[in-house]
Amino acid sequence: MTQNTTHYMALCLQLNCPTINKLSIDESKISMMKTIEKIGFHINGSKALIGNDTRLVVLPEYFMTGYPLGESIQEWSKKAAINIDGPEYNALSRIAQENNIFLSGNAYERDSKFPGLYFQTSFIISSSGDLILRYRRLISLYAPTPHDVWDRYLEAYGYEAVFPVANTEIGKLACCASEEILYPEICRAHTLRGAEVILHSSSEVASNDSTPKDISKRARAIENITYVISCNSGGIKNSPIPMNSVDGMSKIIDFRGNVIASSCIGETMVSNAEIDLLALRRYRNRPGMSNILSRQRLELFSETYNLKSIYPANTLLDKKTGDFFIPERKHFSETQKKVIDTLAKKNLNS
Repeated sequence: MTQNTTHYMALCLQLNCPTINKLSIDESKISMMKTIEKIGFHINGSKALIGNDTRLVVLPEYFMTGYPLGESIQEWSKKAAINIDGPEYNALSRIAQENNIFLSGNAYERDSKFPGLYFQTSFIISSSGDLILRYRRLISLYAPTPHDVWDRYLEAYGYEAVFPVANTEIGKLACCASEEILYPEICRAHTLRGAEVILHSSSEVASNDSTPKDISKRARAIENITYVISCNSGGIKNSPIPMNSVDGMSKIIDFRGNVIASSCIGETMVSNAEIDLLALRRYRNRPGMSNILSRQRLELFSETYNLKSIYPANTLLDKKTGDFFIPERKHFSETQKKVIDTLAKKNLNS
């Protein structure tokens, strides 16, 4: 029987992401498994240095593949996306079991209910090896999301699957993918379902300046009274952009918005820190101005959200048949342009 753990160490394992764009499908699968093997090696070594109380490890965004560079939706689905019950998840499961950790990361994933598409998925695997949370990225500029097939997705999975929170022995965990940290509604929706620790797999620019994502990490922690564990890539190999453009800045942020661990560029495990759930829970139960979560008056905003629509749902569903179609990449940019034109007509962006 597992026992609840209120104090433990968490680790952002900042590793470089090998791209598979120039590889064949078979070569891609080999590359992805090699990356997973490397992750297991570094988790084992990092835990030996940090301590046996390391219970949570977060990996970067699309750590196995990099991102698409001109590939069509169909091509990327075949080459980079993994199956829900595929060997990649099985290998990651073994790593979690062998190291007695909860393991979170981000991958492109196929879904038999939506053949030909893929979803960018943040996942959590428990120390028993079970995949206990699957969060599909909801806001993306050039890739399909559940919102693009919204009616069909809700029919398949229901609304509770959209913002999943895992109640575990190391706290209530949720995921936020990449640039979604810029959208406060994502983390708020998870927090309203009980989340205490937000796991953020990212791939973002390296900079000594404050970046939008970096600012947003602290804002999400403050406004929701949650820990934010944000793991960036340690560079992207074999990419047209210089490798270290997307690098560093992995951070662990406590529930008051304080950065308690951070990384410079390169492959590193230095962004590790203690997660103190008892302190978080005391803070959430403490009356006062700083208890922002308890002071939320959601009814003030519900009518505005219900009456307004900006980016439309169901853009990949045929209006006559309700069936989804597989778009070309330009579909997403063209949809955004239409949205901007609509906002201009309503004088919302002038």
